[in-house]
Amino acid sequence: MDGALSLQAAVLLLAAHFGAARVTYEPTWESLDSRSIPDWFDDVKFGIFIHWGVFSVPSFGSEWFWWYWQGRKLQSYVDFMDKNYPPGFHYEDFGPQFTAEFYDPKQWANILKASGAKYVVLTSKHHEGYTLWGSKYSWNWNSVDVGSKRDLVGELAEAIRNATDLHFGLYHSLFEWFNPLFISDKDNSFKTRTFPNTKSLPELYEIVMKYKPEILWSDGDGNAPDTYWNSTGFLAWLYNESPVGDIVVTNDRWGQDCICKHGGFYTCSDRYSPGHLLPHKWENCMTIDKRSWGYRRNALISEMLTIEELVQELVETVSCGGNLLMNIGPTHDGRIPVVFEERLSQMGKWLEVNGESIYSTKPWRAQNDSVTPAVWYTCKPKEQAVFAVFLKWPTNCNIVLGEPKTSELTEVYMVGYEGKLKWTALGEKGMVISLPRLGPATPPWGWAVKISKLNEIVVKAT
Repeated sequence: MDGALSLQAAVLLLAAHFGAARVTYEPTWESLDSRSIPDWFDDVKFGIFIHWGVFSVPSFGSEWFWWYWQGRKLQSYVDFMDKNYPPGFHYEDFGPQFTAEFYDPKQWANILKASGAKYVVLTSKHHEGYTLWGSKYSWNWNSVDVGSKRDLVGELAEAIRNATDLHFGLYHSLFEWFNPLFISDKDNSFKTRTFPNTKSLPELYEIVMKYKPEILWSDGDGNAPDTYWNSTGFLAWLYNESPVGDIVVTNDRWGQDCICKHGGFYTCSDRYSPGHLLPHKWENCMTIDKRSWGYRRNALISEMLTIEELVQELVETVSCGGNLLMNIGPTHDGRIPVVFEERLSQMGKWLEVNGESIYSTKPWRAQNDSVTPAVWYTCKPKEQAVFAVFLKWPTNCNIVLGEPKTSELTEVYMVGYEGKLKWTALGEKGMVISLPRLGPATPPWGWAVKISKLNEIVVKAT
């Protein structure tokens, strides 16, 4: 008896040990691409991107201001500088003006939380090379040495983690436009690797160890291959040995020809929205400002996406299996412009009512409706429920759906509204749902109905 118990205990211990053992990933794409993306990322669906840096000081045209001014020498940028700044003014002279005197990370955290977003990605360093933390690898070109004299990354990380349940992530540019080490490596056809070994890779290790981001959003390969950046070596360390190895999520921008092919979730291109289901987890990173990721003083209200357009972007993205990463650009003094704050607040109000049809959902067998195209579907397999999100309210208060296969037991509810809705079948496939009269408190930018007990098994689409 005792021997049997001892043997059983040993077996359980061994099972627990091997069951909890972490997979070791090799520094090859074949091995790294076999890693499953942590479940939390698929559940959250909606995040906020923040593009903030020295480019927020001139705040003209684009966050690529430095390159367009002194790289491509676009006339509008050259004229802007000639008209508004003295001769001999250098981009580095903008650094001390990146003051962030109104930067209140607790306020930012509250605004982000109110948006309904579940994760945030901050630009720790853009292509200009200026780091928003006191990096020892970016001497005299970081926010602690020049400008605000503050650890902007650390302050936001602390505020997010103390006051919200958002996952904290960091964007990091691999290359830098005018760094002489990168230019030298490029002139040598990337046969030398001085820049990644002394600058870019040490920064990546530094932010992972210092801030423990749950998302590492890489960008800016500088037309160099992943072997130049030693991306597979870094990712193997990130997944195997770093303090965030079990939970961290990465994207696909780790070198030329990696995008939409290798890494974690796919981004494929800026503002990528395929309109159909993809076999791999993906993210639609896009901007409220149609023309820029960074703050622009010369932006027009007509160049901002409306809340109706943003809700549509979210619904279509989630229906097709993606996450939406919606970008805002703060000012050089640390304010979130009111137009961005308004859009975030509106999105939060919509998700407060309709979030059940977005968060923790899966793609259904149909992404949008065959009869009423402005309807997009999601589902929750465990609940055997399908959500039909529609973006235009029918004039007769009856919505026609061509996809659901109903049964006599089918039930329909409107998300955020009490009571069952009446419906009638349209043959073997399809239904007409009678919608309720809604009060003025309901956000008028999209609605969702929840359909259960269909005459089909609700499964995750592949």
